[in-house]
Amino acid sequence: MKFTLRGKVVFFATNNINKFNEARNVLGQHGIAAGMLRAKSLEIQSDNLGEIAATSVESAFRHCHLPIIVEDAGLFIDALNGFPGPYSAYVYRTLGNAGLLRCMEGKSDRKAVFRSAIAYLDENLDSPRLFDGEVYGEITRTEKRTNAKSGFGFDPVFVPEGSRKTFAQMDLAEKNTFSHRAKAMASFAEWYVKLRKR
Repeated sequence: MKFTLRGKVVFFATNNINKFNEARNVLGQHGIAAGMLRAKSLEIQSDNLGEIAATSVESAFRHCHLPIIVEDAGLFIDALNGFPGPYSAYVYRTLGNAGLLRCMEGKSDRKAVFRSAIAYLDENLDSPRLFDGEVYGEITRTEKRTNAKSGFGFDPVFVPEGSRKTFAQMDLAEKNTFSHRAKAMASFAEWYVKLRKR
């Protein structure tokens, strides 16, 4: 088996610098260096976040042949029967937070969950390894940010359980104590550190 790259740096395939910074913060706490890679990857349409992430990481790995992570995440809202779920990125691009809040008008049930699925692949694995994270919370009635540029995606309309702030009102370190992405990334990091010691 080859271990020339494993253990030195893990690459996160994403075009979102905010996601990368959150991931790098968590990985750094486990002594793992992270690089951002804007690799093209196939993204299938599926109701399963893990299936989407696994397909994407296989596609990305074929292009770069580097130890690589792909993440897929979704916001699942109870009152909307789990919408937008795995289609969250598309819904955010087309409707935005204002559109989502309009969908929630008149809804007393504001419960929601953010889910993250991380897939990892390197030259020593036959198939992707998957790691999950989730955080329960509520959808606000208005957008809430610390400033005009804080937060991304649905961060300004989601308050995690145990907090009174939306993700967009938190700094990176505080958000990572709650977030679905941080939980999934920490789960990966714990596995990876053990693997690296073999």
